[in-house]
Amino acid sequence: MDVLDGDYIHAENEWDELSWLWQRTEAPKGCRVELVDGIVTVTPLARVSHQFLVAHVHRRLCAAVPTWGVHQWCPVAVPSWRGIYLPDITVVPEEELHAAEERCLPAAAAALVVEITSRATARIDRTVKAQAYASAGIPLYLLLDSLAPDGPVCTLHGSPEKGTYRELSRVPFGEPIALPAPFDLVIDTAEFPEA
Repeated sequence: MDVLDGDYIHAENEWDELSWLWQRTEAPKGCRVELVDGIVTVTPLARVSHQFLVAHVHRRLCAAVPTWGVHQWCPVAVPSWRGIYLPDITVVPEEELHAAEERCLPAAAAALVVEITSRATARIDRTVKAQAYASAGIPLYLLLDSLAPDGPVCTLHGSPEKGTYRELSRVPFGEPIALPAPFDLVIDTAEFPEA
């Protein structure tokens, strides 16, 4: 990779060029910068209710797998989808986290990713990210969709095969949702705030 005069590089492949561009994208403090289908996207700060959901689920996951890494906005790379995503929560066995590259975690290292929809991300969370995470082989994808057309719903996706998840569980907010081993965790969504 050669850095040319100015703010551009000549990379040997598209992925190196895209990740270089993502790393150098500046955004207002608190905004999320992601690479979605090769396009750098910047999304605004989430609502307070969104942050409450993140904190609530984060605490529950930390208790379920205390020796693992449970991280917010950890960059997850899916080169085959030309994507670098920042899930609301990423759960990684500690040994995988230490083996990761400096800037991004290879998506296959994650055991679970959690996305919480916002007005800016709902479509991407429901479609693009679900397909990318499945293609990367992430075993579980939990989508907390407070903006679903039929009302707030939690969907647990799993068993990725050929770039597609199987829906393992789907419950409306207010009902518990169970995560299988290694988590063996029931999250009480009745504690979730109104969107």
